[in-house]
Formats: sequence, C-alpha cells, structure tokens
Amino acid sequence: MVCPSVTTIEVYETAYGSVTQCNQRNCYWLEFGGERTKFKVGDFLSFKKKIDRIDLEGMLTDPSPGADYAVVMVPGTGRCYLLSVPEVMALRELLNGAKFMIELNCLIRSCTR
Repeated sequence: MVCPSVTTIEVYETAYGSVTQCNQRNCYWLEFGGERTKFKVGDFLSFKKKIDRIDLEGMLTDPSPGADYAVVMVPGTGRCYLLSVPEVMALRELLNGAKFMIELNCLIRSCTR
C-alpha cells in the first residue's frame, strides 16, 4: 500500500510502470510488473545501479537455460524481481526517467533559492 493518508507525487511514468515519491516518509514507490515496492532514497539509487549493471548482451547470447532472465534483489526488502530482457529494458527506461526527473527537480530548486 502506498503511504496511507499521505500525498504522493508522481516522479515519472511510462507504459510499464511509475515512480512516485512521498516527501513525508522520505521514500519512493516503484510500481512495475504489477508489484509495488517501497524504497528508501539510497536503496532506490542502489537498485537503479543494479539494474544498469545487468549484462543484456550476455543474457541474449548465452544459450544456457535461464540465461535470458535476471534475478535482482531489492535492497532492504527481501524481495526480488525475475526479469526477462524486455522487462530489464522497460525497467531501465522507467528508472532512468525517474532519476533524471529527481535530478532536474533538485537543480530547479537550487536555482530558485
């Protein structure tokens, strides 16, 4: 459940999911693959780095069974994602867009102070 009785702000959305932020609880919510996952700020950035490090070329060229899937643990939750190549690409797009919007928002706030 997304932070009850608290207003969340959409950071970024694609056809595959969305990232929202909760300023009162200082967290991000990732909605992807029909799942909602809560992240502390540092864990969100750590998760993005894990997704960025997935070797897509290796997944596509390795003929062994199961090589076309990546298992990624979610920091601080004990949950994991089992991702196919298209899902990795979609999640990267979502996380890259969210990180860009977070950085842009920080830049705008620093310029208006």
